[in-house]
Parts: sequence; structure tokens; C-alpha cells
Amino acid sequence: MLFPAIAPYACGMLALDERCQMYWEQCGNPQGCAVLYLHGGPGDGCLPACRQLFDPVRYRTVLFDQRGAGRSVPRADVRTNTTWHLVDDIERLRVHLGIERWLVFGGSWGSTLALAYAQAWPQRVRGLILRGIFLGRSEDIDWFMYGMGRFFPRAWSEFSGFIPAAERDDLLGAYHRRLIDPDPASCLPASRSWARYESECAQLLPDCTGRTAAISEYHALPLARLEAHYFLHRMFLRENQLLEDCPRLSGIPGVIVQGRYDAICPPQGAYALAHAWPEARLRLMEGAGHSLWEPPLLEALLAELDGFAPR
Repeated sequence: MLFPAIAPYACGMLALDERCQMYWEQCGNPQGCAVLYLHGGPGDGCLPACRQLFDPVRYRTVLFDQRGAGRSVPRADVRTNTTWHLVDDIERLRVHLGIERWLVFGGSWGSTLALAYAQAWPQRVRGLILRGIFLGRSEDIDWFMYGMGRFFPRAWSEFSGFIPAAERDDLLGAYHRRLIDPDPASCLPASRSWARYESECAQLLPDCTGRTAAISEYHALPLARLEAHYFLHRMFLRENQLLEDCPRLSGIPGVIVQGRYDAICPPQGAYALAHAWPEARLRLMEGAGHSLWEPPLLEALLAELDGFAPR
């Protein structure tokens, strides 16, 4: 279903402050409709396959690795790393590339960041395509830490069992202490445990194809450290902020593509968002969990991208 593999026609490092530099790239048609891809996590980074979601004839695709993730530096760094730093980074990148308005595409944490950006800069957003809605509420974070175990009990047992029994009443705090420890003997095993848990809960029908990559040091450390950092700070949002600020999205068309059996971001969040944002269409996909790459979700997202791009 994907478009053929493609290389960027431009890429670079954008200085954000005295320490941080952000990797960005552009693919497809320089004269096409500008679309911004927001990866999940936080801390996950962009994969080359993400470029293949977008028609290279009709889209000018912009991808970047968020602070601390992927090819941005310093990697796995939590200093000056908040939702609002990332929102500012997106706007800085838009100005740097000379783009007036763009379509914003994001899933999971990418949907959170897309909503935060669009509510801060609605005049710069021509549309939103969102998948696997994560609203950053306390209930969403608690679900990740505890609730997913109702559907993936073995994975949760391993995840919680990594922490000594005396600390299990606060799994997030226990993991966070280990993940921010600069000693690899502490942070690396914790990051692999966290990443393995998330990976095994991401698909309706789990397989082992992504397990090795998920627990590699390159992938696991920034993902786990940044997710724990954001979770501990409740995503740097006030409770229910993204729902309460939906009136700021007035006039922005959007679509919400949600897996019916998404165990990481349950459909209730997508329903709540659709109720708060009347311009959005909700597409609940049967036979799909959380992963972007599951066929029902991928097919729906490609169809929505086809509809948004000018002919």
C-alpha cells in the first residue's frame, strides 16, 4: 500500500538553543502540498518508511526528529524538553522552510503534539490527520502504566516485575529514577523493559518482528527515558487541556483514524475528541490495534491523505 522508497531532496540540522539541534528532512515535490509528519513516543524518531505514506507527486513532505529523539542531538536528553518546547520547534521549522500553512499528520504521541501545535498556531494548520488519539490525561497515563495489563497480562507482568516489589506501588517513579540515571547499568535494562512492554501491546495480533528493534539501545533509551519524563510531568498539559481548547480548532478540517482494539490509546479518547471537535470525522477501524502499520489503519490513513492533497 505504501509509495516506493524515496530519499530526501533536502535535509539539515536546525539549531534550537545553545545545546539542541533538530534533524529535519524534506521529500517528494518541492511545489506540492506541504505536510508535516509528527512521530510518536515522545522519543521514537522517524523511520525511512514514514516517507512512503505520502504521494511524492502531490506532497511536499516534512519530517523531523523531536528533541532527544532519532538524529536530533543531544540524544535521550530531557533538559529543555517539554511539549511547549516541541511546539515552538515546529513553528521554528515552518518559518525556516518558508511554509505558510501545512497539513499536520500525527499518531499516538504525534496526535497529542499535533493538537497542541494546532491549538497554539491554528492559522498555520490547513488540516489534521490523527491516529491513535492520546490526550495526555492522567487516566491515559495510568492506563499505559497499569491498564494495558488487562489485555496483555504477560507483558505487564514482565514490565512490572522488572521493578522490585517494594517499589511497585509507583511504577512510573521507579522506572523514571532508573531511566534518568546516567549509569548504563541502570538505565539500559530499564529502557529495554519499557520498550518491550510498549512494543508487545502495540498490535492487535502481536508478532516478534519489531521486538529486536524495540529493545535495541538506539531505540529503547530515548523512547523510554522521554516517555517516562513526559508521563511524570503529565505531558506538560493541564488536565483535559486538549479537549477544553478544541474551540481553537474551529474551521480546521480533520479526521481521526482509530483502531477499535487499540490497547495503548483506547477508543474512548478518540470519541471524546470527536465530540469536542465537531469539524473532525471519526473513523473507527475494525480489526486494528495501535500500530500505524496494521493494514486497516494504514489503508484508511492513505485514503485520507489522498483526499486532502490537491489534484
